[in-house]
This record gives sequence, structure tokens and C-alpha cells, in this order.
Amino acid sequence: MTKHRPTVRQSPEVRHGTGGKYSPERLIILDADGTTVDAFAAIAETFSRHDMRIGDLAKFQKRRHIFKYLGGVKELPNNLRRQLDKGKRGALIDTLTQVYREEAALFPGIADLVRTLIAAPGVKVGLVTRNITHHPAETLRCLFARHGIDTGELDFLIHVPLRREKTEHFRATREHFAINPARAYICGDERKDFRAAIASGMHPFIVSYGFEDRQHLTQKAGIPEELISRTPTELCERVLNALALSPPQP
Repeated sequence: MTKHRPTVRQSPEVRHGTGGKYSPERLIILDADGTTVDAFAAIAETFSRHDMRIGDLAKFQKRRHIFKYLGGVKELPNNLRRQLDKGKRGALIDTLTQVYREEAALFPGIADLVRTLIAAPGVKVGLVTRNITHHPAETLRCLFARHGIDTGELDFLIHVPLRREKTEHFRATREHFAINPARAYICGDERKDFRAAIASGMHPFIVSYGFEDRQHLTQKAGIPEELISRTPTELCERVLNALALSPPQP
């Protein structure tokens, strides 16, 4: 039986006056791009339609910040030339939005995981995203609907602007639901997700199949190997185990 869900929230407000008492519930925040959604495939397809190349996933994961999207030595000159014009950048976002809504996929096993979390009693679950498509909440609604998931059944869906830190949103969400930090979890694919989780007092599940590879996560960011899942299947197994939930039956 599916539990009752409140209206999806874009940015939960902090709930005060809990008297220091925590809810008995648990909380899990799922990062969208690179953790649940195969964002790289969507970006690569978008670039291809504009005669640009982003390189392969291994090289993409090693690049930092804006250079992820400008490409490597081979791709950089052509990509720069095609992105400098404001109109061309707008067309790129238009295409990215279309690809996300009509073609982009969740990683294997993620749809079942999300459905399990939504149905689980005593678990608050939602998405956080920095997605740069038009109207990101609608974009994710379309994407997840193609996988049989209604994002309206989530407890929250938060869009974090690119220049804002996730920490404040993680903490505000946890405090809104009055969740004990020891019973709160975050799934992400970048060092920023790990740092935001620690800063907000929550346990991080980090993956190395998204925007940063295992070497960068461990050697560059100092994230313990034990916290990193190499595959979506491993992430799903760890989350279900931590929340004492049974995997969905085939």
C-alpha cells in the first residue's frame, strides 16, 4: 500500500519548535544528474546534435568544472566556437531539455529503488538537482514518468541554482522533517555532494559512475573507498541494506 505523500516541495522551509525531539522517520536525498539519471549520455547526445563532441565518459569524469562541458584538447576549439554565441547556447539548452524529457534514462535498477523508497513506511525521499534544462522540475517529471514513476509521490524535489551550495538545502530538508542526522542519507556522485552531506550531518552514499571517477573521489577528494559504489546495482544494494528494506520482487 502506497503511503500518503504531501505536495512536492521546491525548497522546504525549516520547521522550528520541535522541542529537540526527532521524528522516528528516516530521510534519503537522491541526487538526480549522474547518480540516478544517466546525464552524461544525455549531454553527449545533445552535443552531437549540435556538431560538438564531449569525449568519452572516462575523460569527462577527469575534467573539472566548466571544462567538463568544453571538452578536452581535441574537442575544445570546436566546442568553444559553437558555444560562445548566446543564441547557440540557448539552442543547446533547448535540445538538452528535449533529450532529457524524451530520451534520457535512469541508471539500471534506479527506478525500482525509487519505487521501493516511495512505498516504504517511515521513509522521506526526494530529489535534488542542479539540472540546467528549462523548468527542471517538469523535465524530471517527464523523465521519471517514462520509467513509471510519478515525481508527485516524492516528498520533495529541490532545484539548487548552480552558484548555491547544496549544504543549506540538505540541512533545511532534514530540519523541515525533524529527522535525526543519524537517520539521514544522501546519494551523490561528486565531491561536493560528499562535503555537503558531512557538513549537514548526514551519511553519504557516493558513486563513481557519474560525474567523477573513483580515483578523483578517493585520491583527490579524500573520500573513503568504503563509501563509494562502483555501479548503480551496488548503490541500490547499499541503500536498501542501510534502510532495512527488501529489494523488489521480479
